[in-house]
This record gives sequence, C-alpha cells and structure tokens, in this order.
Amino acid sequence: MFYRFARGLCNLFYALFFRLRVIGRENIPEVGGVLLCSNHISNFDPPTVGIRLKRQVHFMAKAELFQIPVLGPIINKLGAFPVKRGGVSKESIKGAISLLRDGHVLGIFPEGTRNNPGGIGKKGAAMFALKSGAAVIPAAIIGDYRLFRRMTVVYGKPVDLTSFTESGSPDLEQVTEHIMQAIQALADEYRNKVA
Repeated sequence: MFYRFARGLCNLFYALFFRLRVIGRENIPEVGGVLLCSNHISNFDPPTVGIRLKRQVHFMAKAELFQIPVLGPIINKLGAFPVKRGGVSKESIKGAISLLRDGHVLGIFPEGTRNNPGGIGKKGAAMFALKSGAAVIPAAIIGDYRLFRRMTVVYGKPVDLTSFTESGSPDLEQVTEHIMQAIQALADEYRNKVA
C-alpha cells in the first residue's frame, strides 16, 4: 500500500520534472526472480529504474541511511535493505539471493559507485545472478536529470549467461563485465534515438 502510494508520487514528480519515458518494459518477466542491472549516474537512479514497473523493485542501501529519522523507516517500507560501508556483508548477500529465489525483483548497479566509466564493476551482480538463477535484465538510464529535460530508461532483453554457467566455475569478473557490456550496448543504441 505504502509502496504504491510512494510510487504514484514519484511517477508524478518524474513526469513533471524529468519527463520520464520508459522503453522495453515488456522485457521484464511478470513472475520469478529478476536481477535488474543498471548504469549509475545519480542518487535519483533507484526510483528512476523502478517506478514505472508493475513489480516492486528492491534495492540495497547504505546502512547509515536506515539510522536517519524519517528517511530510515521510509526506505525500509519501500523494500530497501541495509549494506554496511566497506563491503557487502554475508547477511546482505544471503538476503539478496533469498529475495531473488523467492521470486522478487532486485535492482543493482554493477559498476558500484556513480560515474565510474570503464570500471570492471563489482562482483555482486554476477554472484547474485549465478547463485539465484534469476533472470538478468540490463537497464540503461539516459539523460542528465536537468529539470524539464527528458530522462529515459531502456530495459533490454535478458542477458544470456549460459556460456558461463556451463563452464562449472565461472569467473565473476567476466560475468559482471558481460552484464555491464549489455548495459553499455543499450545506452549506446538508444542515446541518439531518445535525444
């Protein structure tokens, strides 16, 4: 109930101020675990990626945010769960994998911190995908969050990880790089189309 209300408010805000448009929403499976992997350009990214989807998207958030009065309870009700500074704890990893195995949608930014061009990314996305068996959907956020300028989110087709899963002991960095290449390909394909 609270999530729907908050999503409605965010949709109104994003429609008015960022003219948010989404492409490829049909690529999000209607049921089953989904790992939604996106580029990361701003603190606005989590709602940008999730608010136009029918399914609730859960995100990891810095543990410190949950200690802030008002904000902490809100992000908790929105489905976020805490991650300690300096690395992802075993509890966070287990929580993320359980969430996916239980058929939920988890949003993650494989490159880690914002504005990390060319980085190979963190291994979390690969680990979550391989251990949970969830569908991996690449997403590209295109725009610069300037008021009244168009923001676009493009959701791609599921990333095929078969070649990695068949190898027996896949290299997590290679899997993460494969996912990030799918995100970058989406961004490159649509950047000029949506400008």
